Amino acid sequence: MKKNQKRIAILTGGGDCPGINAVIRAVVKKAINEKGMEVIGIEDAYHGIIHNQYRKLTYDDVSGILTLGGTILGTSKTANPYHYAIKKGGKIEFQDRSNIVLKNIKRLDLSCLVCIGGDGTLGIAYRLFEDGVPIVGLPKTIDNDLRGTDITFGFDSAVSIATEGIDRIHTTAQSHHRVMIVEVMGHRAGWVALYSGVAGGGDIILIPEIPYDINIIAEKVKERNKRGRRFSIVVVAEGARPKGGDMVIQRIVRESSDPIRLGGIGFVLGKQIEKITGLETRTVVMGHLLRGGTPTPFDRILATGLGAKAVDMIEEKEFGYMVGVRGNSFVKVPLSDVAKGPKAVPLDHPMVKAARSLGTSFGD
Repeated sequence: MKKNQKRIAILTGGGDCPGINAVIRAVVKKAINEKGMEVIGIEDAYHGIIHNQYRKLTYDDVSGILTLGGTILGTSKTANPYHYAIKKGGKIEFQDRSNIVLKNIKRLDLSCLVCIGGDGTLGIAYRLFEDGVPIVGLPKTIDNDLRGTDITFGFDSAVSIATEGIDRIHTTAQSHHRVMIVEVMGHRAGWVALYSGVAGGGDIILIPEIPYDINIIAEKVKERNKRGRRFSIVVVAEGARPKGGDMVIQRIVRESSDPIRLGGIGFVLGKQIEKITGLETRTVVMGHLLRGGTPTPFDRILATGLGAKAVDMIEEKEFGYMVGVRGNSFVKVPLSDVAKGPKAVPLDHPMVKAARSLGTSFGD
């Protein structure tokens, strides 16, 4: 590194999503091209800082990755330096490795650590900031559940993929006169299910924010059947739950600081609807399809703008913030706000109101 040259580092944490490489590209190219900075890529999220796994990123390294899905740096959903899983004697125990992270960051002589992630990754970033690390965050998640921003990159791509899936399911539902259930990701928020459900013409949309009554869902299906609509499309978020009931847990990942993995609600619903209505039911789980592949043009543009804005904030030493979107502007969102937890769909959200006005049922 040249004398007086700023060095920054980038890491990507949490689940992958379309647009991560686009934002990495934007940060690296602007930092090098306009600011003359040196850029380090941290591999596999916070694992890389703990184990000194990183590499220098050049202009050529990020050329041609705009349309590439995933992340060239790798990622992890378990690497929390404040609650780091260690296997000992076949058992898992958690240790605080944050001191190692702070030492390694100091040794790298970083002007800023750019953290690309959702509420988990950025919650850790906030703790690091409180411990003295200069941080700028970028909002990455298909779930669109980050506080302080109208939208996250990855969300538009996920909604587009989910909507295409619903469109394809429609023809089979009509042909076979079935109730087709499409389960989509979203964690504990219903943004993906709401938007793709509306875009795909879902007859019933189930989201975590509005607990459902299975009997109301069954009545909706039977009512459609009586009117000659001999099929129904149910779009359900993985975190949806019945009134007075719990979310369906697919598995527990013990080494993760957030060990619960949701999934399987679509199959539970399918059995219940078929039992009550007597109508043939099938379930399709979109799952990780929503995270992969080429980002939409919207996400490429959004990621590029977010990355460029992050470099401006680094130059101005505006640390402890995430770059957010409000209206048509990029804004600074305190990481302390982001760390408060996920952003749920408001019950009076315009899209919820619009869907209800068209006859869409939310199971309540």
